[in-house]
Parts: sequence; structure tokens; C-alpha cells
Amino acid sequence: MEPAENYQLFSDTYSDGSTATPHLAAMKSTKRVLIVGGGLSGLALAHHLHKKNVAVTILEAAPRLGGRIMTVTGVLGTPLELGATWFSGLHTHLTSLLEELGLEKYPQFSEGISLFQTKSFEPAQQFYVPAGETPSYRIAGGTQVLIDSLAARLNPESIKLNTRVRAIGAETSVLTAETVTGEVFTADIVAVCTPPQLAAVTIDFEPALPENLRSIMAGVQTWMAGAIKFVVEYADPFWREKGYSGMLYSHAGIMTEMYDHTNREANRFGFTGFLAGGAAGYTREVRQELVLRQLTALLGEAAGRPAAYFDKVWNDDIVVSGEPMILRPHQNQGHPVLQMPYMEGKLFLCSTEVSTEHPGYMEGAASVAKLVAEKIHVPLC
Repeated sequence: MEPAENYQLFSDTYSDGSTATPHLAAMKSTKRVLIVGGGLSGLALAHHLHKKNVAVTILEAAPRLGGRIMTVTGVLGTPLELGATWFSGLHTHLTSLLEELGLEKYPQFSEGISLFQTKSFEPAQQFYVPAGETPSYRIAGGTQVLIDSLAARLNPESIKLNTRVRAIGAETSVLTAETVTGEVFTADIVAVCTPPQLAAVTIDFEPALPENLRSIMAGVQTWMAGAIKFVVEYADPFWREKGYSGMLYSHAGIMTEMYDHTNREANRFGFTGFLAGGAAGYTREVRQELVLRQLTALLGEAAGRPAAYFDKVWNDDIVVSGEPMILRPHQNQGHPVLQMPYMEGKLFLCSTEVSTEHPGYMEGAASVAKLVAEKIHVPLC
């Protein structure tokens, strides 16, 4: 028997109604963990468990890792963010993770003349914004370096891309995950790191999850679902040279928000921002045409000659499924029923929407991954 300090006493009543008598759980027990979803929460969870010698396998439906983190490289080499971009000094779990991985942050540029466009037939209003004392931050090299750094610390064979889970079931002492191609994976623990709404619609659970959990999951707002992010790359920072900050807020054009997207070294330049929701109905070519037309009207002819344009409509099947009834931002995120383990303590939910700390953001993904890793490392059964 291991020394007493390697054990912890449990007496659990699980959230699905089953009970466990008091028992000793070995903190050094070997556990096999399946992680469904290879976004930031899934990779951060795998990272924390890997450090504790817990065997992990990541099942990712998409052909790439990152989830709602998506950095593309412009033709001039600029890292351009089509997904999660900013964080703040309040986001301590994310900041600690960056420091552990040796990644650097830098402040979002915001100083200068910013624009507010209220009507298409009136000139944009101008207002000066000083450099912020508590700025937002970006990750040097692009947010994707966080994903790449986490993945690089794992066994490549433990990451399965193009592997979509359709069912999770409980057998005598383990859980199974079946993919859409019929492949079956077995583990002691399964952590679902996809958005709860997506999991509720696309994964069959056997036995069924409790009704209160199913109803909440179906109504959890998936952060960024429906958003349209665009990026424009330029050879020169012509707007900075004219004293502009690169910030725009508009009620009058296809662009609703825009920000300077210069890299940390200040030798690669561009804009990033969001388009109006109705733009999803346009082709990418039409969206580009309307963006450049609006930019040219605001900032001059140089704005109409970008090196590259990209955009991303976040409505694909790694984000949302079906027609969820969402009435408000962050709806049901961090709900208490999302915090509990299910299937006799073997099933955990672990996406940014589950977190009680800054749910929906990268900080939420980092904090929930650390919390779930701690729960898994001390086995519940």
C-alpha cells in the first residue's frame, strides 16, 4: 500500500444520482483520459494532465487544432487573427500559462485619432484616444503560437484530427467514445471540451445525461458563434503616419468594429475587426469589396490597396449546431450544473463556456482546464 499522504478520502453523491461509499482514491493511479475537442481548453487540459503523467488522447473533429483560435499568415508574413485575439491583465490563468510556455504578450496599439461612424451620409466623428494605462494584450507571433506550443509538448500520436465523436457511453468500469466513422476509443475519464450547446446536439450520451443538464447545455451561448471576423494586411502603417489609432466603430457600413493589427516588432501591419451579422449572406468577394470601399472612404486611397484580405464566418460545425434559443450574450455560461462530473464521476465538461471565471474568453478556457485537471488527477472512482 502507498503511503497515506498519496491517498484522499471520498464519499460522493454524483450529479446523475448515483452514489459511492467512502473509499480511498490513489492520487498516483494511472488514468486514461479522452479529451473531446482540440481547442484551447482541450489542449490546456492535456498539458496539465501530461505534466502529471496522465495518459491523454485528443479527439478533434476538424482538420486543425485551435478551435476558435485561428491565426492566418498574410502574404507579407503578418500574423492575422480570425479568432480569439485579446486578453487583459485580469486574465491571470491565461497569463500564467503563457509564462510557463515562454510566450510573450504585448499591448494592443490604441493611441491616436479614432473614428465613430453614425451615418453613411455624414463624415465620421473623430476622437482622440491616449495610450491605455490598462491595455488589452495580444500574444507575440499570433494567438496560434499558444496552440502550437501546447501541442508540441504532447505525443503527436495522442492527437487525432478529423475525428468527430458521435456518442459517449458507459460500460462496466470505463467510458467509450464512438466516432462518426465507427471507431471506438476507451478511457477511464472523458472530458468534453467542445461548446456545451454543440455537444448537446451532436453527441449521444448513454446513459442519458440528467434532464436539467441537457436543457441547460442546449441553451448555453457559444461565444463567437455567428461572429464575422476580418483582417486586412498592408505593406505600410499609413494610418499611424497620419495620427490614426486604427480604431473604428460604425453603425453605417459593413464594418462595425476595427483595430490596429500591427505585430509586436512593428514591422508587419494591418487591421482586424468585425463585420455586421448580415454580411454572412454575402460572398467573401462582396465582403472584401464592401470593406475596402468603407476603408477608402474613411482613410484614403491607400486603404484600398491591401496586400491581403481574409475573413471568417463563425457558424461552422465546430462552433454551433441546430438552432439554439439564445436570448442574451453569455447565456447559461458558468452554470452550476456544468461544473459537476457525470456518469459516476467519469465525465467532465471543460470548455470556456463552462468556466465561472471569464467564460467565453481564452481566460475561461485556461481556468476551466486547470480546474478539471485537478479534479481528474484525484480520481473520483
